[in-house]
Amino acid sequence: MEAKIAVGFIGLGAMGAPMSARVAQAGFALTVFDADAARAAEVADRTGARLARDAADAADGADLLVTMLPTSAIVEAVLGGPNGALSRLKPGAVVVEMSSGVPARTVEIARMVRERGGALIDAPVSGGVAKAVSGELAIMVGGDAAPVSLAEPVLQAMGASIVRVGAVGAAHAMKALNNLVSAGGFLIGVEALLIGARFGLDPETMVDVLNASTGMNNSTQKKFKQFVLSRRFNAGFGLDLMVKDLGIALAVAKDTDTPTPFAALCRELWAAAQKTLGPGQDHTAVARFSEMIAGSELGRG
Repeated sequence: MEAKIAVGFIGLGAMGAPMSARVAQAGFALTVFDADAARAAEVADRTGARLARDAADAADGADLLVTMLPTSAIVEAVLGGPNGALSRLKPGAVVVEMSSGVPARTVEIARMVRERGGALIDAPVSGGVAKAVSGELAIMVGGDAAPVSLAEPVLQAMGASIVRVGAVGAAHAMKALNNLVSAGGFLIGVEALLIGARFGLDPETMVDVLNASTGMNNSTQKKFKQFVLSRRFNAGFGLDLMVKDLGIALAVAKDTDTPTPFAALCRELWAAAQKTLGPGQDHTAVARFSEMIAGSELGRG
């Protein structure tokens, strides 16, 4: 690194905390902020980052300002306003919006950033907490070439796969569609396990066979034994967030006039699980909803 890039990082939740740690480990000058002051102080102490007083302080002097927050509305609130991060954004700085956002809102937020003399790229991630810790996330990137190039060294500290997918907003669309595919694979896999278990097949053996066959997907490989059959249901990505992302995917379908009968049913089932199971559940707990419908339970032993 010829010059140390200054990075402000806002949002230190289950994903943001390990992602910011990877940035610090890579040697960038890091400032961190979170609405949870205790969490922010802990991350700053563990990583050696400077602890910001507020969002504006996190942006002060930053070449790159990373946002890793639950929704586009929260991102807009954190950036905007008299005490928002944009009030201290230096000219030429790049906002790296890594949340799972609404593409149309992302385009609007990018306009706000341009008016303050900066640029915004959207760079949502996939891979979960484990990949965030190891720095092996898949990162989708939308935006112009120059700001993407400036951000690339920092993105490389967090991800093993960095793919440009188009203009600003395109990466957030891609992230939602990725989660749609993931959500569909999870549900159909759980239903197959429930069918097989009632037939007399062992669920763990079924997962092994699926993983050696054409039915293999991310859920069969990394979720069913680890979080469903174990009854742990703690993969680290919330059910509420999955339902939000599925809503984004369906909104993109509506905006593009794309018929989506299967995707619509998939979202309805996840939303029903959210309502039935209540807030704060891990997304893998959706298996419990399928079990309720089936009237039987999966598990080891």
